[in-house]
Amino acid sequence: MGADRESSGFDLGGGFAVGQASGGLDLGPFASHYQELFADALEDGVITTEERERLDKAADNLGINRMQLQQLEQAMIHAYEMHNRVKVVEKWEAPVASLQPIDVKAAGDAGRQMLLAQIDRLNARIAELEEELREARAHVAVEVDLSGLEAVDDVEQSVDELRVRVRRDPTNTKLLQSLFSANQQQGDLDGSYCAAQALAVLGAANETQRALVGKYARKGLIVPRQALSQEDWHDSLLHPELEITTNNIMSLVAPSALMGRVAALRREKKLLTLPQERKQDLAKTTVMAARALGWAAAVLGMPAPPVYVDPTREVGYAHVPAMPPFSLVGKGVLSGRTQLDNAFLAGRHLTAYRAEFFVKVLFGAVTELEDLFLAALLIGSPGLPIAAHLRTRVAPLSDALKPMLAPAQLDQLRQQFQAFVADGGRTNLLRWSDSVDKTACRAGLLLCDDLASAVKLLEPEEGPLGPLASDLVGFAVSARYAALRERLGLRLVD
Repeated sequence: MGADRESSGFDLGGGFAVGQASGGLDLGPFASHYQELFADALEDGVITTEERERLDKAADNLGINRMQLQQLEQAMIHAYEMHNRVKVVEKWEAPVASLQPIDVKAAGDAGRQMLLAQIDRLNARIAELEEELREARAHVAVEVDLSGLEAVDDVEQSVDELRVRVRRDPTNTKLLQSLFSANQQQGDLDGSYCAAQALAVLGAANETQRALVGKYARKGLIVPRQALSQEDWHDSLLHPELEITTNNIMSLVAPSALMGRVAALRREKKLLTLPQERKQDLAKTTVMAARALGWAAAVLGMPAPPVYVDPTREVGYAHVPAMPPFSLVGKGVLSGRTQLDNAFLAGRHLTAYRAEFFVKVLFGAVTELEDLFLAALLIGSPGLPIAAHLRTRVAPLSDALKPMLAPAQLDQLRQQFQAFVADGGRTNLLRWSDSVDKTACRAGLLLCDDLASAVKLLEPEEGPLGPLASDLVGFAVSARYAALRERLGLRLVD
């Protein structure tokens, strides 16, 4: 049982127990939003110009297909006319001429005064920002952590104790050698193999350890016996530094943030659309990189996103904001990749579709995540006592998100705000962002089941044994990883 159970084409084994897909973005409230707006417009049997403009804007923001939109409207109009025995009409009015911008030059002295006033305001704002920067630099937090300090270093330690120490110092080959020996003494073949893999990646494996890795190294895809559950994610796969309340708050505002981003991209004419013939049926496609996404979603217990393939694009697996969001598979994974490579990359890619993590797709910079988080807190508690300059910065985002939240979501945000305050009212979004990235890599490692492949794939973006790879080394010998291997039926036994 273990590494000899392999597959060759991203097919789930016949005995695979499919789980209930969970953890993905819930866009359900937006799907019915247009129908509610149109029903309101139909109430008196007359659709005014203002109502039509509001409907068109909602349709654009929601990304509703125009053909589907016409069919939906026709069905609702027909039902209304049959029930009320009236004819629905649209009332068109001539549009109001747009206001002309003020011509500063033509305005003479008044225009020059306006320009000078604007310069004064900008200079004042620059001074404020410089002061805020000085204040922020003066309050940089310094954390001291002596939890890893050991008073005695030469005592025999248990596997659990060694795992704790390795977690704090994952590239310490002396600790990993001790962990390998401890697993050997306990007769734990799987634990020994995982420790040997870590030592091999670090270039510190001895002949016995290299032989063990060579004997059991993954040569084909895993054949898991069942899907991961939500409990597996929370108990074993999520990085331990992820704060649950922060996750919950991010998950509540993610659909509204997505809708806002899609609307902005549409206004800027930057919204990516691809022809339907490029969309893949994940159960039937012969494109292995696309099949990998469907397979990975099933194993991770997540819903699979729509997937499009475009071999002309210089990407690998890319997230595309849309309603709903979809995955673009480009030339970076369509050739030159092994199955293990695609398994790792697909697992890492899909993790970003979890509701609590998707905001990272939309907001790449930590400062943007901070603004989003503060905006969410403002929605949960409008009277939140924050600095005036912060309120000025995030209030527009808060005002934009709030109308798109359903009453139940607003209630949950208020509850999560209370939980956040009860937990101390502090979070570190840089650490949260890094922990999301580490969680995604952990999911990839679980699916490819080959530490060397995972570390090699990370090297182009972070160099040899960067933070993500180092975290994977520690995770690969942890109790959490062992529990997941047991869950999927990957554990090696004599």
